[in-house]
Amino acid sequence: MKDDTVKLGLKPTGPATERPISIAIVAMGGQGGGVLTGWIVDLAETHGWVAQSTSVPGVAQRTGATIYYLEMMRPGESGQKPVLAQMPTPGDVDVVIASEFMEAGRSILRGIVTPDRTTLIASNHRSLAISEKMAPGDSIADSSAVTDAIGVVAKQEIVFDMNALAVKNGSVISSALFGSLAASGTLPFERDAYYAVIRKGGKGIDASIRAFDAAFDRTTNGAEQSDTPDAETAVVALPDRLRDKRANALLARIRAELPQQAHQMAYLGLQKVVDFQDAAYGDEYLDILRDLCQRDRDADGAEHGFGFTTTAAKYLANAMAYDDVIRVARIKTQSARRQRVADEVGLREGQVLNTTEFMHPRMEEVASTLPVGLANWLKSRRSLYAWLDRRINKGRRVQTYRLTGFVPLHFVGALKGMRRISLRHKTETAHRDAWLADASQALKYNYDLGVAMLTFRRLIKGYSDTHVRGHSKFEKVMQATKSIAGRDDAAEWAQRLLTSAIKDASTKDLDGTIMTIESFAST
Repeated sequence: MKDDTVKLGLKPTGPATERPISIAIVAMGGQGGGVLTGWIVDLAETHGWVAQSTSVPGVAQRTGATIYYLEMMRPGESGQKPVLAQMPTPGDVDVVIASEFMEAGRSILRGIVTPDRTTLIASNHRSLAISEKMAPGDSIADSSAVTDAIGVVAKQEIVFDMNALAVKNGSVISSALFGSLAASGTLPFERDAYYAVIRKGGKGIDASIRAFDAAFDRTTNGAEQSDTPDAETAVVALPDRLRDKRANALLARIRAELPQQAHQMAYLGLQKVVDFQDAAYGDEYLDILRDLCQRDRDADGAEHGFGFTTTAAKYLANAMAYDDVIRVARIKTQSARRQRVADEVGLREGQVLNTTEFMHPRMEEVASTLPVGLANWLKSRRSLYAWLDRRINKGRRVQTYRLTGFVPLHFVGALKGMRRISLRHKTETAHRDAWLADASQALKYNYDLGVAMLTFRRLIKGYSDTHVRGHSKFEKVMQATKSIAGRDDAAEWAQRLLTSAIKDASTKDLDGTIMTIESFAST
């Protein structure tokens, strides 16, 4: 066989006794990944090293991280500059820095974290991806798999909530990551050298150094007592009294009418419902929950720990606090949201914050906000309805911190007083009552099935197209479950249906499960 290898007559300039230090940084938009990369490069070059960095941007903030890769190495004895790589090679990375926990997991999947070489520095907080937010139900990725993997694949692991630590010290996560890197001992530089690099930036120096020091000490000394969550304090306790007399009366109703097992969940649900509408709406919530609790008692709920009542307390609140145009407008104009956004982006004194909301209202949402009679009249005028839809059904960019954007949204949010006479409320109430009736009927002969039917409400969230898709899945799951309600394993199949509906955006898995049920339901 012919040898086509190209042989170059080059002689080595010296023995290959050294290799560069390689660092991969994965960070999402706004987390200072570029700043951190610049700090490390500056740190190396200040000490006479040769450093090179590259970056591959992700899709967008919270949908994919930007990968920053850098290598650093001392120049040769005679001043020769080394040839450095531009991309990480699996099995050849010394340090991986992840600004979010799932990004640490993705780094492991890429193969750039290895047990014989890699120090993994990661924050264990979560920034949910768009896919996690859009999927129905609770579709947050399981972090436990990442936790288990880190202990196996990394030579050294430094993992804690660096984002919370940075926020506590008035800085951003890049400062905390820099501090943990310094404490890890993977780079041959003194602590003062890191300070000098931070001070060179000229912005937010004091806050950055505070976060750096806190992360350095946390990495060196290990976890503090406050780092470990207390299971007992994690549960929201029922207060003894509330200042507002009406609210205190609602609290008294929880204690008097509901079993103790359901108190905490009912209290959380009551808070959500009252914030959504008013105290009178909270009374309605407790009226419905009281009736459901009585059905629970009739079905020997005490033997089941009143699971039906507790589950109903959660999902009934979600059903009553549905997402409509009024609620969305209120959320976008609340001062608490402005403060939260300011905290997330690290707004400093003297800086101006502005946000742009991307909205696409449909005539259907506008009509559903109107009183029932007016909404039905408008829908019956098809030509007028279509004419209005052509003018409303458009994508819009609304700057909520300008008067032209804030005032219209604030006006819509102020319409919550007429919400209970709207077409949307009538529709949601009818669907809610039918859902609770089905669950209560199943409760009479199969306790677990009744509880399972209550959890179907997980499928419905959002508004507009998202709400429609959720309703479609809900109806499929409910009808399939009712077709086998007489079976002993109906509750198990109900959970399988729910799982399929939550995890499968295309509904292929759900349709397959339904076909399986139909195959034995008809026999």
